[in-house]
Amino acid sequence: LGDALSGYQAGYRCHWVVILLRAVLKKREYGTKYTQNNFITAVRAMNEFCLKLCDLEQLRKISRRSPHDDTEAFTVFLRSDVEAKALDVWGSQEALARERNLRKEVEREYQESMKRVTFLQGPGKVVMVAICINGLNFFFKLLAWVYTGSASMFSEAIHSLADTCNQALLALGISQSVRNPDAIHPYGFSNMRYIASLISGVGIFMMGAGLSWYHGIMGLLHPQPIESLLWAYCILAGSLVSEGATLLVAINEIKKSSRKQGLSFYEYVMQSRDPSTNVVLLEDAAAVVGVVLAAGCMGLTSLTGNPYYDSLGSLGVGTLLGTVSAFLIYTNTEALLGRSIQAEHVQKLTEFLENDPAVRAIHDVKATDMGLSKVRFKAEVDFDGRVVTRSYLEKQDIEQILSDIQQVKTPEELENFMLKHGENIIDTLGAEVDRLEKELKQRNPEVRHVDLEIL
Repeated sequence: LGDALSGYQAGYRCHWVVILLRAVLKKREYGTKYTQNNFITAVRAMNEFCLKLCDLEQLRKISRRSPHDDTEAFTVFLRSDVEAKALDVWGSQEALARERNLRKEVEREYQESMKRVTFLQGPGKVVMVAICINGLNFFFKLLAWVYTGSASMFSEAIHSLADTCNQALLALGISQSVRNPDAIHPYGFSNMRYIASLISGVGIFMMGAGLSWYHGIMGLLHPQPIESLLWAYCILAGSLVSEGATLLVAINEIKKSSRKQGLSFYEYVMQSRDPSTNVVLLEDAAAVVGVVLAAGCMGLTSLTGNPYYDSLGSLGVGTLLGTVSAFLIYTNTEALLGRSIQAEHVQKLTEFLENDPAVRAIHDVKATDMGLSKVRFKAEVDFDGRVVTRSYLEKQDIEQILSDIQQVKTPEELENFMLKHGENIIDTLGAEVDRLEKELKQRNPEVRHVDLEIL
């Protein structure tokens, strides 16, 4: 009977402790004092509040787990302290706002200068060479058309004009794509190349193919005699050499880029890894074929005296341009829609996560090609809480934890004990997420953005 009574009393005390603990927790109200404890990094303090490093030396410092790959821990400051210091340094919110605007203007000028330097490398160089050559070709082909009246020569002049205008669009797209990410576009502007290439494809279809078809059909319906084609042949020969030179520049650039990514030339072009260089490649390939086609049809007209061959050449060039534009529109639309990377690569990334001891399951995996060899990987991860807790305990003094547990006598002491270790375990879980993201990027350099969501 005595044992039963003591057991009842122990159970009653435990029940009473639970009731008291619930009462303590229910009374807890999270007011402004909790939000005043928000942390801010030194970089944000200097950028957003225009402070110097020496200003921060006088503030309270807290060591926290770093979200970055290259550091394990870093120092943060209380936001309330930083705001107060900024007002002390600048005197008023208006003065602080003026300083922010001034620094933003300086940053914009710096970005513009860096953009000009980056533009003249790689695809930018290819596009600028193509603009210069196609501009000259348009001028000379236009003179040849005015002199001869040839429909094929008119189509070639329009072809060169379309190439020049579209490559100017590509140059604009490349210059915009190298801009750094900002608050409105956190993932950067790399898709601007695809947008410019898509507009370029539509421009080739409307200006190049459309006008060539129109002039060819009008030539069939209303044939006109053609003057001497000698100068036209000379200009076409020069155009063939110049277009071929630009084509070789584009081929060499694609070969170099495809080797870096471990892809074949064909795979690199079909996957539209570099849309700007692809457009130059296809436009110049079409230009070389178009020059040969136009010269052949003009030769048949010279031999037979029949202008219909020349008009058929114009239709052939228009069809060639339409095919190129359709391919560009399709590949760039696919890229802008956010296509997934190859299934084998997705499986490789998933297996890496599933083989980690801290992970129980992976759900809702998405790996998106962001363009320019950048991949964004997202997954929902079910972590094993036991492994995470063990990882935390391995870094603790177990004897000290046992001593702390034995000293717990009241609900308030129990709450403080749980809050202390609960926050540390959450930090450990965050560290596990950072570790997985870091290892995922190290093993797969093309993965630039990793979003692991905790289930």
